Amino acid sequence: MHRKHFFRQLFVAVLLLAALPLAAQKAPLRVLIVGGGGSHDFNRWYKVEDAATLERGGLAKVTYTDDPSAITGLLPETDVLLLSNNQPLKDPAIRTAIFAHAEAGKGLVLAHAAIWYNWKDWPEYNARLVGGGSNSHEKYGPFTVTLKGKHPVTKKVPKSFTLDDELYHFNADPAAAKITVLAQSTNEKGVSHPAVFVVEHPNARIVGLALGHDAKSHELAAYQTLLRNAVKWAGRR
Repeated sequence: MHRKHFFRQLFVAVLLLAALPLAAQKAPLRVLIVGGGGSHDFNRWYKVEDAATLERGGLAKVTYTDDPSAITGLLPETDVLLLSNNQPLKDPAIRTAIFAHAEAGKGLVLAHAAIWYNWKDWPEYNARLVGGGSNSHEKYGPFTVTLKGKHPVTKKVPKSFTLDDELYHFNADPAAAKITVLAQSTNEKGVSHPAVFVVEHPNARIVGLALGHDAKSHELAAYQTLLRNAVKWAGRR
């Protein structure tokens, strides 16, 4: 009986040890993607493609909405807010909730259309969360993206890669929050603009990602790595 008891205890111990890696895993980051508006297929590339990219390997649990009125109700259960929308967020309550999310030290990823100067009646958004903005972009086509230095957001991303996209004419605003450029887009004439950057904020971690018009970016391995890294870093993983 003593021998049987010993082996029973040993078997239980082995099972517990085997379960340790699973127990040690952190819960997926709760990511809210906000899309909607014109000029882009938000459902295909953000709701479907980017959600799948982020949920791969259990990194995130993604909720998508293109209904601005849903944002305030979803934000309390969100670790990283990923704005990609090309539609206005006019409700003062939504704007207050987004700033409160940042003030609470949670993550923000501002993708493609979200780094545009979209709202003349909400300059605080670009000044405090984006660090500048875009008013134009070049005609859709190929350009090169080149990394600048090392950062967790650009980890395992090729030092240089080419893709077809809209090269955003993003410019930092000297009077706004300071940005650090992690990668730049360069056209055939040698003119460059930030492609990936982080925005200084007293509490939040904020990443700007200018890429993301269609399949040529969303299905690209380099873009997917950048997106996953951005969410991971903004979510403090």
